[in-house]
Amino acid sequence: MRELCLRCLRPKESCYCKYIGRVNAGIKFVFLMHPKEAKRQRTGTGRLAALSLPGSEIVTGVDFSRNERVNALLADSSCYPVLLYPAEDAWTSAREGFREAVGGRTLLVFLVDSTWACSKKIIKSSGNLQTLPKFSFSGSYRSIFTFKHEPKDYCVSTIESCYYLIKELQGAGMADASANPEPLMDVFKKLIQFQLQKENERIQSGVPGSHAYDWKYTKLREIPSL
Repeated sequence: MRELCLRCLRPKESCYCKYIGRVNAGIKFVFLMHPKEAKRQRTGTGRLAALSLPGSEIVTGVDFSRNERVNALLADSSCYPVLLYPAEDAWTSAREGFREAVGGRTLLVFLVDSTWACSKKIIKSSGNLQTLPKFSFSGSYRSIFTFKHEPKDYCVSTIESCYYLIKELQGAGMADASANPEPLMDVFKKLIQFQLQKENERIQSGVPGSHAYDWKYTKLREIPSL
């Protein structure tokens, strides 16, 4: 049995910890992780993001209505909680009045770390999340996660979401401008390169993949330098 790194939960021979850098922009991120996502750490980016962001937390579950930790965070008057979720009425860093609404409080960003379908289930099940102000991007972004196909063009990975939010909030003067968010993308790029390399090795060896859809992938993929 392969020995795991207890920090990133990867096998020690493919540990990502040496690529992880701290990004402290003065924003608190809370990752609401679906149990299915918590079990499949191989390509999930929520844990890597949490390891990169000091003060961030991972809370696992589906219905967070009575989750003690989530409710304690929501009750903290020093924070201004928002839910990262696309909506027509969502706040953005560029929207007039957002900076005034946050005031001197710490911006507390809840991110649902799951598939799109499971994310909808989490929000539908969690009444305390439904009442939060929605928060989204002011710009449009495309994921560089070439190993994974997102359901919509505007869907980006959890770690990319943190990166783009920090960049936008820095531009709006609402995050520490001295914080360098690039380590988030650096470790993410290493993950992409590793996954493509392993997929190519699987194809070359002729060994069946562990996922039902692996039969679709029979051609070697170019590994980008990124």
